[in-house]
Amino acid sequence: MTIQQPHQDEHQPPPPQPVTISMPASVPRVAYTIMGITVVVYLLQMLTQYTLGYDLPVGLGAKANEAIRAGQLWRFFTPMLLHGSILHIGFNMYALYIFGIGLERRYGHGRFLLLYILGGFAGAVFSFLFSPAYSIGASGAIFGLVGAEGIFLIQNRKLFGARARGALNNVIFVVAINLFLGLQPGIDNWGHIGGLLGGLIFAWFAGPHWEVQGIAPNLYVEDLREPRDVIVGVAVVTIIFCTLAAIGMWFPFV
Repeated sequence: MTIQQPHQDEHQPPPPQPVTISMPASVPRVAYTIMGITVVVYLLQMLTQYTLGYDLPVGLGAKANEAIRAGQLWRFFTPMLLHGSILHIGFNMYALYIFGIGLERRYGHGRFLLLYILGGFAGAVFSFLFSPAYSIGASGAIFGLVGAEGIFLIQNRKLFGARARGALNNVIFVVAINLFLGLQPGIDNWGHIGGLLGGLIFAWFAGPHWEVQGIAPNLYVEDLREPRDVIVGVAVVTIIFCTLAAIGMWFPFV
């Protein structure tokens, strides 16, 4: 059988060809440092339980509403370093590894650290507002990372093409499943929601916004964000959640 090939217009542009683009590949030392510090704190928790008979770091740093209202404001930050079991810290550090490594390479060290801290802070504020229970764990900060991953995919979807939609669907699925699991007793789902919102807000203003630069085949991405964008992101998250914390101090919901 003879098949006739369609005539190709000599003026028709050639079909697009895939090209290789250099991506940031710095060592994610902040994520590794956070993991190390968190593990050391957990070892201190176990040590004080064994030697003193109670968990001293949790006593000093857990999110405890009455202690926060008494002026112990550091408890908005210290819970992200504390964990209740091997399974608890193992799951959170695994999630930090999965999401944090790539995000730190995209965000850079300082901006990634801000994202993690602000996510943890936002989670603690929401837990303070809506839950009377003691709360510990890095889950709020982790949810902040997941939210930032979603915003990164949305704001850079043209660069990643069809892959962005699939990756974004995976992020949404991860959030939905974990929020559903968070409905079980003993899990601080309000902290998850607050951390997610904190990460989303910060990433919207300060997350990497890439543009392809260079001449093929030497292409690379350049982040169009400027230092003032990071300052704006920090300021917006800080103002929103500090205001909510102040409201909770004066007009407690729980």
